[in-house]
Amino acid sequence: MPKNQVALQAHKSGKSKKNLTLLLLNILLLLVGGIGSPLILRTYFIHGGNRKWFSAFLQTAGFPFLLIPLIFSFLRRRNDNRSSLISLTPPLLVYCTILGLITGVSDYLYSYGMSFLPVSTSALLISTQLGFTAVFAFFIVKQKFTASSINAVVLLTFGAVVLGVHASGDRPNGESKAKYNIGFLMTLGAAVVYALVLPLVELMYKYAKKEVTYQLVMEMQFIIGLSATLFCAVGMAISKDFEAIGRETKHYGLGQAEYYLVVFFSTIIAQFFFLGLVGTIKYSSALLSGVIVAVCIPVTEVLAVFFFHEKFSGEKGVALALSLWGTGSYFYGEYNDHKRRKNAIAMEVYKWSCWKLVAENEDLFE
Repeated sequence: MPKNQVALQAHKSGKSKKNLTLLLLNILLLLVGGIGSPLILRTYFIHGGNRKWFSAFLQTAGFPFLLIPLIFSFLRRRNDNRSSLISLTPPLLVYCTILGLITGVSDYLYSYGMSFLPVSTSALLISTQLGFTAVFAFFIVKQKFTASSINAVVLLTFGAVVLGVHASGDRPNGESKAKYNIGFLMTLGAAVVYALVLPLVELMYKYAKKEVTYQLVMEMQFIIGLSATLFCAVGMAISKDFEAIGRETKHYGLGQAEYYLVVFFSTIIAQFFFLGLVGTIKYSSALLSGVIVAVCIPVTEVLAVFFFHEKFSGEKGVALALSLWGTGSYFYGEYNDHKRRKNAIAMEVYKWSCWKLVAENEDLFE
């Protein structure tokens, strides 16, 4: 193998390890956000919060915290005399703004649904996002289906259907059937809308016309969070949420100080979710991000039963089993694919090594 090709292989290997580390970091952020966000949002509603637009606003209002790592990145780039301190281009700015508006719609639908549904039910409904993501990814980014991914999508979708057959069976006390059904449809709608966002983010990475660094990912998420937050702020102004927050704080069941803690951690944990989501898409795919969201379901289910004493019916048990089966199927298929790719690379390296040995000792074979 020529020296330049050996160096290229070493560079690719180092870059691959770095990307794997960043992927794992983003998966961790996604897991923390995916598990914690619905629990703390439900805490807001259970103890007296009832502002739908405000709770949607909180899901992306943590975007200013991204300024901390971005400022460090800007300073480093300035010290390195980089030509541009900001990676975001005008077309990407417009694209991210549109994605932010779509995200704002999804946030509102999700918050509305969470105000009426138990966490365990809403979590299982959100798991259908994987099925919708797979369909949208197939048409938008030409995502290839494997037997394991198809199996995962079918099982997760069927789990939601099983849950839907027994809809309203776990309706919270004092809540009307109509509100429960509205919450059910709103949450399902949130899964559909955000499933559209995931492949659109992947499409943005493909046509960015520049290297997609992690700094660029954070800048994109900053703009997405900003536009989604502004969208929800307009909804808050129309529904007079700004005036109602003061009254809501005084009558909150856990107390005023706890109210502000719930609000604060809602923004932080939700930001973990969104940053982990776009990062996972960057270093893998939209489909994997959907699978990670599905992985959060069993943990969320257990914690919801433990903290909120929610009912865990037989239908939920079946839906949870199908969710775990589908998720396990996807990761098993990904493991086998990774193993095949690794063996193929090892074989190529072996062939090059043999060729190099023959080339260096050509005189011995004459």
